Parts: sequence; C-alpha cells; structure tokens
Amino acid sequence: MRLKNKTAIITGATSGIGKATALLFADEGADLVLTGRRIGLGKTVEAECRQRGVRCVFVEADHTKLEDCQRVVDVALKEFNQIDILFNNAGIVTKGTADTTPEDVWRNTFEINVTAVWHMCKLVIPQMKKQGKGVIVNNGSDWSVVAGRDAFPYIMSKGAVGMMTKAMALDYAREGIRVNAVCPGDTLVDRWIEKGYFEGSDSVTVEEAMKESSEYIPMGRFGRPEEIAKTVLFLASDDSTFVTGHLLLVDGGNTAQ
Repeated sequence: MRLKNKTAIITGATSGIGKATALLFADEGADLVLTGRRIGLGKTVEAECRQRGVRCVFVEADHTKLEDCQRVVDVALKEFNQIDILFNNAGIVTKGTADTTPEDVWRNTFEINVTAVWHMCKLVIPQMKKQGKGVIVNNGSDWSVVAGRDAFPYIMSKGAVGMMTKAMALDYAREGIRVNAVCPGDTLVDRWIEKGYFEGSDSVTVEEAMKESSEYIPMGRFGRPEEIAKTVLFLASDDSTFVTGHLLLVDGGNTAQ
C-alpha cells in the first residue's frame, strides 16, 4: 500500500503501460483518474481498478486539446480534492526521416508527445505547489537519451520530453515537487499487436519485431508493460524521495551497447 491516501492521474490508461500502471497503482492503494480516447476500454480498466478497493474515475480525453487536459484536472480535484501523482503516459510512435516526415505527422507527434505533457504539468503544478509536494513521471523512451534510425519525429519528441523533465525538476525541486521520466525500450504493448510496429504502419509485424529484438536487445526480448509499471511505481512512491531530474532507462540493456 505504498500509495495509500494518494491520488494519481494516469493519461493514456486504456491499454499497455498505462493500464498496467493503473492496476498496479490500485493494488498499492491509490485513488485514480484515468484518461484515454477509447471509452469502452477505459471503463473496463476503471472497473478493474475499483474491484481492487480504490476509487477510480475514467475521463475520456484527447490531450492535444487544452480544454480536455483542464477537464481531467478539474475532475481530479472535484472527486478527490488533491493531486499527488501525474503519470504522463499518453503518446504515439511515428516513423520517418528528416526529409520524409510529413508536416502533419511532425505536428501531431509533438502535440501528443510533448505539448500535451507540458499542458498536464502546467495544470497540476499549481495544485502540487499548494500541497507542498507532488510527483510527476513522464513517459520518455530509450530514444530520449540516444538516437535511432527511421523514427525522426518520435525521437525528437522523446528527446524533448527528456529535457522537459530535467528543466521542470530544477524549477520545482525546492517546491517539494519531484519530476522524473521512465524511459522504456521496446515494450510489447497492445498498439503493436493492433497496428504493427509503428503507429499507422503495418510494414513490420509483431512476430518480425520480436525476432529482430532478440538480435539487438541484450536481454533478448521485449519488455513487458508490467515491468515498466513497477519502475513508474518506484519513481512515484516514497521509495525515491531523493530522486528528481532523472531519466530511468528500462530497456533490457539496449543503451548500454
């Protein structure tokens, strides 16, 4: 019960890392505000969390819209009167190089992966200041610290998330607000199964990606959402009270190469 009497907002909680984190946080006693664009899946996760004995509210939200971000924060304060943890998980993976990335893909990637993260932080920080404490965990990537090929807009966006995390950590360290990022490597999440290796692309199957991962990831496999969730829990809980401004890699050793 490491999160008992705490309220957490988790964006993009309908599947994958977000869902796994929601269920783990519920097991640890947190009251939850979950967001996503898929109402049916969101309501299912909401029900699963409530079955674990905590209060939970799902809010349909598109985090590219500031008004939706504000509505999520308003619901959290109305229902629970506090915001102790924000996990900015919602995001997309996009591919392309500098010269092949369309303008709309670039804009959409940054709106979801960067601007939406900033908006959520901007909206919860005043409440955390008022409380004198709070924790923000951003979902980065191993590509927040190293580059890769053929994923230019995504890599740029996750690099921005890494620097945003560090800048906010410095700005609010003396306000009692810790800001860190979990940086997963390749993780077998639902969207890969549903849509292929990259958002909007069916050029690489999950099976092909699994075979490829065994060749380049030192541990020889993808990560599991539950493994990433446990790392988020560490950063969100009092187990990491002297950790801020840190990009915590969870990548099977990929960036050690």
